[in-house]
Amino acid sequence: MTAHAPHPLLFLDVDGTLLPYGGGRLPSAAEEWVDWQHTSNPQLAKIDRAHGPRLLRLTCEPMWATAWMDDANEVIAPLLGLPRWPVVELPEAPEEDRGDLLHWKTRALVRAAAGRSFIWVDDEITDLDRVWVARHHPGRALLHRVEPERGLTAADFTVFQGWLRAG
Repeated sequence: MTAHAPHPLLFLDVDGTLLPYGGGRLPSAAEEWVDWQHTSNPQLAKIDRAHGPRLLRLTCEPMWATAWMDDANEVIAPLLGLPRWPVVELPEAPEEDRGDLLHWKTRALVRAAAGRSFIWVDDEITDLDRVWVARHHPGRALLHRVEPERGLTAADFTVFQGWLRAG
């Protein structure tokens, strides 16, 4: 009997990915800390509830990779009909845009993957992240950038399915 390789990991961001920014205002600094990661966030109405079943059909092991941390399990998962997922231990998010530097999640996600194949879905992935992962991660990796104004679409799930099948 041969051992099967574990399914690839799916590192999923929330803001700009499941929760698109388009057509609405971003929270002020005070609101972001008080209401953004809470069920009272008016942006939650923009979540495409069809993403829940789409995520559940992917043959991967999903993990939240978001500044929401476990609040994603409390607020986002119920809206999408998802079970609780593990949360990647991430460093503190920087307060200001760091421009052309490596994304603040990149190193933590490669550590969390521990050599396993993974998909990272985020709206802030850059070519620098792709190059760094290619140099520092021995497994397959799909770093998939989502347009934050639109968020995830059905076409993105087609990309994920194709990558998973090719693995």
